[in-house]
Amino acid sequence: MVPPSSTPPPNPQQTQQFLSSVLSQRGPSSLPYTEDTKWLIRQHLLSLVSNYPSLEPKTATFTHNDGRSVNLLQADGTIPMPFQGVTYNIPIIIWLMESYPRYAPAVYVNPTRDMIIKRPHPHVSPSGLVSIPYLHSWIYPSSNLVDLVGNLSSAFSRDPPLYSQRRPNPNPNPSPSPSPSPSINSSMSSSYGHHPPPGPRVAHSATGVYPPSPYGRVQPPQPSQARPTSTDDAAEVYKRNAMNKLVEMVHGDIIGMRKAREVEVEGLFSAQAVLRRREEEINKGLKEMQDEKEALEHQLQVVLMNTDVLDSWIRDNEGKTNNLGKNNVDVDQAIHCADVLSQQMLDCTSADLAIEDVVYSLDKAVQDGAVSFDQYLRNVRLLSREQFFHRATAAKVKEAQMQAQVANMAARMSRFVS
Repeated sequence: MVPPSSTPPPNPQQTQQFLSSVLSQRGPSSLPYTEDTKWLIRQHLLSLVSNYPSLEPKTATFTHNDGRSVNLLQADGTIPMPFQGVTYNIPIIIWLMESYPRYAPAVYVNPTRDMIIKRPHPHVSPSGLVSIPYLHSWIYPSSNLVDLVGNLSSAFSRDPPLYSQRRPNPNPNPSPSPSPSPSINSSMSSSYGHHPPPGPRVAHSATGVYPPSPYGRVQPPQPSQARPTSTDDAAEVYKRNAMNKLVEMVHGDIIGMRKAREVEVEGLFSAQAVLRRREEEINKGLKEMQDEKEALEHQLQVVLMNTDVLDSWIRDNEGKTNNLGKNNVDVDQAIHCADVLSQQMLDCTSADLAIEDVVYSLDKAVQDGAVSFDQYLRNVRLLSREQFFHRATAAKVKEAQMQAQVANMAARMSRFVS
């Protein structure tokens, strides 16, 4: 844990320009975030810096377990941790992975050389990787970095993850300011990537610069010096206990509100799934109705064509019915063929039927003994040969009529379509 930083907070305008610049880059140097989430990532980081100015957005190289290196955004700095009436600053790094914000970021405790990670710790691994319930129950798009840091601060205040290791300073004239600590490699990872576990580090700064360890750790012998004894006033103790109680109540209320919001979000997701299913059903029904409409339009066109054909036939043959009431109706002239093929079909059909009648009459004559059997066979053979030619001619005429009818229907269809 470190005291509050004396460096001024980053300029909000410079932070906005920096995020707009790195998130708008294209090509090989662009950050590996999807285009539809870059605006939300920018808003999350701006809100985080606005609430916690000690955190600064940066870009750094992150190395995965498989050796892949990728340039990612991170929030590097310290977060406040109240513990026993004293506010400590916990150095952390929040990595925004490629899948952010749909999935939770990777959070690491970033101890300086004067700090040691508590072992074991329920939320921090020896490599510094942080694991709290808020990260495990990350919900897109309601979860954000500000709430994450608030949960980190609350979790660390119940069980601080770091303590400072102090050694006696051999310098007889100690300096009141701590020596600068070396920068930590940005490519930290554990389950996300390779991160060397931090070893114990010896502080080279003067004793008394950092706040005391929250664990009451026994330190190496220090040079004897006068320490003023102070006893807490009963009112201060009561005030501190009341504040702790209020913090616990507020934390419980926040957890309850969060659970209620999660249930509400789950209900909205369920309603969204139902609406999507109904949308698919409506689209399917609409497509079926459109197909049925097209089929009915096709049938209507066929009916209109047949109606036109019948109307034409009635108009052509309407004058021929005037002579049906007279006695001198010529049977051969009662029906007129529309074309040569129809006339040829009529002749072949009538000849075929006439031969059928003749063969039937010959059968009766043979049975009555009017015609000899040899003569019957000879006549049936001649009539069958003639009937075969008539039927073959009728089949060819019928095929030609079918082709003509198809051509006529196509011509009529083009007229209706146009």
